[in-house]
Amino acid sequence: MTGESPAENWSSWRPLVLALAVFIVSFALYALTLAPAVTLVDSGELILAARSLGVAHPPGFPLYVLLAHLATLIPIGNIAVRVNFASATFAALAASTLTLAAVEAMATTGLAGHSTKNQKRSADRRSRKRGGAQGQPQDERVHSHWLITIIPVLVAGLLLAFSRTLWAYATLAEVYTLNTFLIACICFLMLRWRRMIETGGRLNGTGRRGDAATRREDLDPESSLRRPIVQSRGDAFLYSAALVFGLALGVHHVTVGLMLPAFAALVLATEGIWFFTSKRLLYAALFAFAGLFAVYAYLPIAASRNPVMNWGDTRTFERLWWHITGKQYQVFLTYSLRTAVKQFGDFVKLAAREFGPWWLPAAPALAIAGMVALYKKNRAVFWFLALVIIADLAYSLGYEIAEDKDAYYLPVFVAMAIAAGFGAKWLIQKVMSTLPFPGAACSAVAILLVPILALSANLPYNNRSHYYIAQDYTKNILSTIEPGGMLLTRDWQVYSPMLYVREIEHQREDAVVIDVNQLRRSWYYEYLARAYPATIEQARDKVDAFLEDLRHWEQDADLYQQDLTLNQRINSRFYEMILAFVTNQIKSAPVYVTLDIAANRDGTDSELTKSLGAAYQFIPQGLVFQLLTSREFQPPVEPQLSLRGLGDGTVRFEDDDVVKLKVLPVYVTMFYNRGRYLAVNGRHEQAINSFKEALDMDQGFTLAQKALNESLANLRKAKENKPQ
Repeated sequence: MTGESPAENWSSWRPLVLALAVFIVSFALYALTLAPAVTLVDSGELILAARSLGVAHPPGFPLYVLLAHLATLIPIGNIAVRVNFASATFAALAASTLTLAAVEAMATTGLAGHSTKNQKRSADRRSRKRGGAQGQPQDERVHSHWLITIIPVLVAGLLLAFSRTLWAYATLAEVYTLNTFLIACICFLMLRWRRMIETGGRLNGTGRRGDAATRREDLDPESSLRRPIVQSRGDAFLYSAALVFGLALGVHHVTVGLMLPAFAALVLATEGIWFFTSKRLLYAALFAFAGLFAVYAYLPIAASRNPVMNWGDTRTFERLWWHITGKQYQVFLTYSLRTAVKQFGDFVKLAAREFGPWWLPAAPALAIAGMVALYKKNRAVFWFLALVIIADLAYSLGYEIAEDKDAYYLPVFVAMAIAAGFGAKWLIQKVMSTLPFPGAACSAVAILLVPILALSANLPYNNRSHYYIAQDYTKNILSTIEPGGMLLTRDWQVYSPMLYVREIEHQREDAVVIDVNQLRRSWYYEYLARAYPATIEQARDKVDAFLEDLRHWEQDADLYQQDLTLNQRINSRFYEMILAFVTNQIKSAPVYVTLDIAANRDGTDSELTKSLGAAYQFIPQGLVFQLLTSREFQPPVEPQLSLRGLGDGTVRFEDDDVVKLKVLPVYVTMFYNRGRYLAVNGRHEQAINSFKEALDMDQGFTLAQKALNESLANLRKAKENKPQ
């Protein structure tokens, strides 16, 4: 190690050892906390798309679907666990690749161990005061070099590995860990390319330039400001980064595309403005487009096979474009000051708890210190990280979505982790300049407590080894649906895992489960015709009438907004079709609706709720309502509900978790609704039990407490009035 410069030292195998260590630690952690079944939000749909080589929701995530499909072929555990393990693998690769990216960023930065003459003189003076020989002893220089190169990159890699968001998505089926891995890959390749340019290709520790490095200043000594004409060895990393960038657009193209300003700034700082007029830019663009076209060619090919999950039916160029651009989600983009302020407040809360408890912001403090140090020592890397953060926030603060909004900030958290590594570097150097070596070494190693703090703080929330909530949710619902029954829902937390249960586990294939929201998408009717042919055929005239309007609406939604007659017609046809489904079904088997439909008096599709309420009585049956034509009292069933993870303490949730926002309220409210139904019909003893069950799950549910008190009072009155 003696005599090696930091850049030369880091060109050896040591970074790979660090990256491998981060991978092993993070993968073991993710495996231990992995969800053992399907989870909520998009997991059920994504697993189905992967298993069937289908098309997922916009933008389709073709690269993810292909890689996740390979995971489904591994004969270990159920299909959900296999895809969950794929997420764990991608997340571990993301953390280890970020470790390599941090190495590259530090190797050409003044913070990477380059000592100035003044620093060396100060070190000599400290050594003399301690009674040592002139200069720092050899073994101290070796250990000092180890401290200021190993610890900071480990801090960066482990912080990302133990971060709340990446770890959360590493335990379930989602696209975001693969997306983060590819972003980290691009960062590593770009930073490696920059280092090769800055060092003239000297990555082999020999002190000589690489054979492929030919610089303009070699040809024209008077022009030291000009950058290289040819860097074929370095440009291999540049073109690789461009190719990975194109492929990454086939996962979650928005967050990947938002990295482009940061990459452009890094190129500008490395090669100068002339690069953007050179053929090398064209070559890089060609590699990016090649990756993009190659991966998105999957969508029309997959759609042509008519798979089970064929979201968007991307067989035509028009539908392919709608799908890739996320046309159906553009309504969520509301750029207003009010929205941005609210979203920024939510981001601050997320960022505060991302790398540890909010009341001890050690990692954010390191990240801020790292950004300040970078601004002084390496403006190129500073602006690279700053633009990652700025671009991502500029987009995400205007995008209102609840369930997976934290994932949109993953590029920010990646940048924060790298910055925290630089902050650790700066802090170690400060400590080493003031303390004797043993104390400095202990203090430097103690900085590893920062990622350990993140590990301990996030473990309770990210441990999904007992996460059966989605599986139990669907089974609890299906347990009260009679054979051949129909369920109408607008709740994606019900429908997404239900797709997995039906199409992959092949359970309750007799039940007709329809997502009312998806009925507004023409592609969905091909799935319904395949899954429930009798349901579609019995209402064929109503279906065809609505589809006529729906296809026109998909072509020109503004026309239907502007023309009141067309707007009323498409809405009336929509509700007539759904009522036809119910009317036909109820002749032979029961029909049920979820809470979001039964209680929807003023929101979207409230007309449907009112129409159903006028024709049928809503009877609470477990977690759903049964529709009955009779208005007489019907004793509700006594469902045996599995509540694993909801109240036994095996899984913890933040207040903004989808479980607390959308699943737990259904259980609590349906216990309450059952109690109210029984109480209204004079069954107060049974009602009391239901109210108590609601309060057991939510002690602050005042409506249940009030109803409980009323039923208790009614029981006392009944006893007092009972003849002796």
